[in-house]
Amino acid sequence: MEPLAKTGGLADVIGVLPKKLNEIGCEVRVILPYYKEVRNNLKRLKLKVRDLNRDVIVTIDWLPYKGRIKETTVEGVKVYLLANDNFYDRDHLYTTPHGDYRDNDLRFGFFSIGALEIAKALNFRPDIIHCNDWQTGLVPIALRWKRHYNNDLFFKKSKTVFTIHNISYQGLFGKDLLDKFGLSHSLFNPEQLEFYGRVNLLKGGILTSDLVTTVSPTYAHEIQTKEYGYGLDGVLRAVARSGRLAGILNGIDNEDWNPGTDKALYAHYDPRSLEGKYENKARLKNLLGFNTNGHVPLIGVISRLAHQKGIDLIVRALHRILDLGAELVILGTGDKGYERLLKQVSDDYVDNFRAIIGYNEAKARRIYAGSDMFLMPSRFEPCGLGQLIALRYGAIPVVRATGGLLDTIIDYDESRDNANGFIFDHFSEQSMLNTIERAITAYHDPPEWKRLVKNAMAQDFSWKRSSREYLDYYKTLFAGG
Repeated sequence: MEPLAKTGGLADVIGVLPKKLNEIGCEVRVILPYYKEVRNNLKRLKLKVRDLNRDVIVTIDWLPYKGRIKETTVEGVKVYLLANDNFYDRDHLYTTPHGDYRDNDLRFGFFSIGALEIAKALNFRPDIIHCNDWQTGLVPIALRWKRHYNNDLFFKKSKTVFTIHNISYQGLFGKDLLDKFGLSHSLFNPEQLEFYGRVNLLKGGILTSDLVTTVSPTYAHEIQTKEYGYGLDGVLRAVARSGRLAGILNGIDNEDWNPGTDKALYAHYDPRSLEGKYENKARLKNLLGFNTNGHVPLIGVISRLAHQKGIDLIVRALHRILDLGAELVILGTGDKGYERLLKQVSDDYVDNFRAIIGYNEAKARRIYAGSDMFLMPSRFEPCGLGQLIALRYGAIPVVRATGGLLDTIIDYDESRDNANGFIFDHFSEQSMLNTIERAITAYHDPPEWKRLVKNAMAQDFSWKRSSREYLDYYKTLFAGG
């Protein structure tokens, strides 16, 4: 949950959606593990934490594990923190540079069952329990298939919603997970929890929830195919046929991402007056050591450096991108191989390419504001927030036709009047280069480019619409129960 703990877009969703749901009449409580990162960020943000003097007990492999309940408030949203230093007082959330924590089954099984126990300990009887990704999969699994929870009157009227943010992460563990959490061995079959000889918590969450959502309409269709389903396409087709699968597009917080008020920028601007954007570009280019000639388009990339994000495509095509007459800046962290490679390549192109390894919020905002174009060549992209922020800051997205990128970007050649970016279909260097060249051609027609920028900035992908869509689903579920 941004700003308490962050890795990927899930944090941004949980940072905004509960706040927006509260604003339209819900009473939302968020439950998080009390990670070391959460503790550090609470201190940094000077947010008060209250110890509720309540413990919960979760039995794992017949042994009792204790968790302490703490509470804080983030922008009006009440957040309960489940504390257990043995599980959560660690330097990373899910995985280290050397791989996943080996006891992630215990860490997130404890969290899932602990969340249910927190609700009971505080007598907070939820109408809807909204779970996110495999780390929470044991919540609906327990409510459907675990003794003492599947007939617990406290949760009799509660409905479960399970959101898939990225289906490539599934929570795969050995069969002994069933014993650890008191689940019947009869569940270990292909129709329930078994997945190629292992227990799959994402699959279990999908099968046992009342509603499965994902973060864009296109991604909801894509994950029903072999190409994007990561082995769960058949399960998801069955869920879709039953009417339990929905794609709800993520949004961004327009109050936070606002070039008219953003304190990190060198100058403020809006669609009516773009002078501030030109100043941001000049200052950014100067900082990067590029020629301050404003006639050269600057392409920005802010991304996790990962296979999914198509970083390899950029690296392989780098010299040809620059030969098109563009400058390029990449900000990101991730795969160490990509980090090393980008550092090496950056030394060879000091005049028009810079790789900034690591993530810095202020630098990211300045890149959004100073870039003319924003490149996202993703292999798959469940929703994508980068292109939404880029639109808000007038950096024209150049994206691959997948997932939420297709749901948010209208290609320039498809509709000049409604266009807000450029799309390439095939995951290939040539397809990407052809589309960048189309964008650069449009850039060199200043009146047309200015119109495109203003059109992009006029788009509204705030959480207002998406939060109401979630609320409609919640109401339908609860009314039906």
